[in-house]
Amino acid sequence: MLIKIFSLILGIFMSLSLLADELTLKPDAPKSYIVKKGDTLWDISGVFLNQAWLWPKLWRLNPEINNPHLIYPGDELRLVFDAQGQPMLVKGKPKLKWSPKVRKQSKNQTPVSTLPLQAIAPYIRYDSVKTLAELERFSYIIGSEKGYKSSLDGFKAYVNSDLVVGQSYAIYHKGTVIIDPATAENLGYNIILVGTGKALQRGNISKKQPGTLYISGVKREIHSGAFVVPVNDEQQYPAVFTMRAGAKNTKGLIINSVTELREFAKFDVVMINQGAKQALQAGDVLTVSRKSPAVIDTDNGPEYTHNTSRWNRMGSDNHSDYDMPTESIGQVMVFKVYDKVSMALILHSDKALRVLDGVIAP
Repeated sequence: MLIKIFSLILGIFMSLSLLADELTLKPDAPKSYIVKKGDTLWDISGVFLNQAWLWPKLWRLNPEINNPHLIYPGDELRLVFDAQGQPMLVKGKPKLKWSPKVRKQSKNQTPVSTLPLQAIAPYIRYDSVKTLAELERFSYIIGSEKGYKSSLDGFKAYVNSDLVVGQSYAIYHKGTVIIDPATAENLGYNIILVGTGKALQRGNISKKQPGTLYISGVKREIHSGAFVVPVNDEQQYPAVFTMRAGAKNTKGLIINSVTELREFAKFDVVMINQGAKQALQAGDVLTVSRKSPAVIDTDNGPEYTHNTSRWNRMGSDNHSDYDMPTESIGQVMVFKVYDKVSMALILHSDKALRVLDGVIAP
């Protein structure tokens, strides 16, 4: 309930704060739309707008849609224009005079949300980012009943701390260090979820008696030294992500992906070198940008820098004779924010995205 109230308040706030942004209707935007089951405000706005993240302005507070979080499948939405010529959505056939109405709804209908967790949960990796200091405070597995350094199937593992009997715990391995390519700063470590378990015995570490976990949800081989964290501390996300354009001063880079592949596309999860210290928030939508390939004028005409000779490259101070344009190639939504790093889901991409692609406000 609190999450729904928070989403409503945030949606109202964003409706007022984004009025300065310009809306651009799609050339083929329909005059009306019937809400379908499974639609989100983001989906519906994308039917009408080139910039779906500006949905709060399209859904401006008006007597026909006084709360965009309370529209339902079957509702007819119509595109109209206000006195200033700005587009807006109203419910049902627009009238010259609006009047309050009582909504009749069946109890089994669910209102449309901005972007429900269930829609993207299959694509969210429950990896995390921690600094070395944070990792040093975590409990960890010291061994198992099998006497092996690592195990794959269900088994009992022993932890160097007192556990809460019945509590579920997540088990993580320390992954690669995350280095900010812009500053060379160590931003932390990617810690990878490798399994889950439930506490069977509390233990008493003051007497050197470890706690006992039964490991059942194994994702990959679990090693001694793996970190143990209560599930609620690392694996909870809001039921609804209220999506909005990121702050206008946002300027960062994609610095890694959880798959650690060289290229990635829609629904892959990436890391960016911006976080809470840069005022990033879960739900922020950012545009991914890339500078067009550098070009050098040679005796044989213009050539791309990566195709030309070393001799030609030496003749150019910046390895390019032109300040090539930066083009938008995709969008991501931030879903997890740390101090200096964030995780984001790729919403769409015109081409394969790469490490060092830029992320900016839309």
